[in-house]
Amino acid sequence: MTDGSSRVTPFLIGVVSDTHGVLSDEAYDALKGVDTIVHAGDIGDGLVLDLLEAVAPVVLVRGNSRCKTEVGRAQIADVVVGGARIIVAHRAEDLPPLAAGAGAPVRLVVTGHTHVAVIEERGGVLHVNPGSPSQPRKGSAASVALVEVGADGLVTARIVTLV
Repeated sequence: MTDGSSRVTPFLIGVVSDTHGVLSDEAYDALKGVDTIVHAGDIGDGLVLDLLEAVAPVVLVRGNSRCKTEVGRAQIADVVVGGARIIVAHRAEDLPPLAAGAGAPVRLVVTGHTHVAVIEERGGVLHVNPGSPSQPRKGSAASVALVEVGADGLVTARIVTLV
């Protein structure tokens, strides 16, 4: 996977979590055109990974549901995507201290598990939980997130509510 460091255009990352074996047409359409997909675990058994890989390369971490698709996957991923260092874990409490530190060179932290979408900046690090496209909780809507890494290295995110 390229780190995107020589890009002059923005790099688009699709962020999804907690699909639990279901990827709606709306979620699939929202992710079309991304350069990479980050899945923060609980992908579920079935064809979800195949569908996502048909769109773009996928970074996937193990969730807590222990589905066959996640066997052998790491609990935490520390990757460079689009020129930005990203830490991915299913649950926020599983994040290493480096991801929470104000001086860490991490640009983006992705978690899932709660099924509720949230974007927050903490100590100069953007934290994104995309919610769930298949089983939203606490009255939230089904959702995914899109993260853009600008040519200048600026990382921004938005939640895409699925209809």
